[in-house]
Parts: sequence; structure tokens; C-alpha cells
Amino acid sequence: MSAARVYARRIAVLAASAAVTATGLLATAPAAQAAPPTPVSAATARTYLSSLTVKAEGSSTGYSRDLFPHWITQSGTCNTREVVLKRDGVNVVTDSNCAAVSGSWYSEYDGATWTLASDIDIDHVIPLAEAWRSGANSWTTSQRQSFANDLTRPQLIAVTDNVNQSKGDQDPAEWLPPRTSYRCTYARMWVHVKYHWNLSVDSAEKSALQSVLNGC
Repeated sequence: MSAARVYARRIAVLAASAAVTATGLLATAPAAQAAPPTPVSAATARTYLSSLTVKAEGSSTGYSRDLFPHWITQSGTCNTREVVLKRDGVNVVTDSNCAAVSGSWYSEYDGATWTLASDIDIDHVIPLAEAWRSGANSWTTSQRQSFANDLTRPQLIAVTDNVNQSKGDQDPAEWLPPRTSYRCTYARMWVHVKYHWNLSVDSAEKSALQSVLNGC
């Protein structure tokens, strides 16, 4: 075989290989997209859950979202919401003010995909009011600000706005993501965050979490 034909065959093989690789990337893109920090494993979450303080949920007296300052500036003109939108989205384009002007977002809670940032809420996995009733009422404003803008733990996630609103400030005994395949991850996220921030759980909440984690 001539050198020219060998070269041509090599080019063809490389092109075919590249096509297969590209197809594979496209096929797996949704699973490979950026997401919140990976929560602890189900086994670790079960261990963490067993060590959390179990007590009746506290009062909402004195609670205000203003006591959990958010969204704070993270860098340049970008605040926490804008950072999460960019992190959790695909092909997100931002303007000079860091606002997302295009992109797509897959909501893990319900499996919907959105192309307008206005259709997306940034959910606090542990709702602010839930945190208040679980111990954050005794924190300083600085601690509550850190909690409300926590990008290090799996506490913030971009999801469909009306699904987030239906969740409100409910705990897992009262609300779980409608997309059942995500409930294990959600329970791991919930326990991971409560453990890190030393927040308590009530008995119904703990039982619901145990039930989900035992099925993971």
C-alpha cells in the first residue's frame, strides 16, 4: 500500500474515532453538566444522620429572610445566584453585569429543562426558615449569611421556580423532589448540609431521611 493511501486511511480512522467521541459526549452531556458539590455517600449520610441532635422543631418567631443576607457578591459583578446559574447550566452566556442572557438549565427536582434564567430559582436545600427553626436562630448574622450563600456544600441548586415554591420551607417528612430518582441525592445533600452546620432534626424528618437513605 502506498504511503499516500496509508495516510488517507489514518485520516479516515481518526475522523471516525473523533465522530464517535463527539457522539458520546453529546449523548452524555446532561449527566456530565456542572452541578452542586457532590454530597457525601448514602452510607456516610446514614452515619451523619445518626449523630444529629433530634429535637422538636423550634419556633419561627423572629424569623426573617433578611436575617440571612443573600445573594452576596462572589466576585466582580457576580452574586451567588448568578454563580449558581452559571455552574448548574449548560452553555450559559452572561452580560457585563453577570446576568445570564442565554443557556439551558436541567432541573433535577422535576426533570424539566429551561432556557430562560427567569424560570429558574436557586433553592436552598435546607430552607432558611427550616434552618432558623433547627438552630440558626442563635447564629450571628455573619454565620447566617455564610449559610445562605454556601457554595462549598450541596446547599444551593438551580431548579424550576414553581417546584421550588411548592417546596417552600418544608423538610423531607413533608416534601421530596417529584422526580423520585433524585430523592436519594436530595437526602444525602440535606444530611450533609445539616451535619456541617450542626443543625438539629425532628423525629419525623429523621425517619423520612432514614427511609430514603436506606433505599439508596
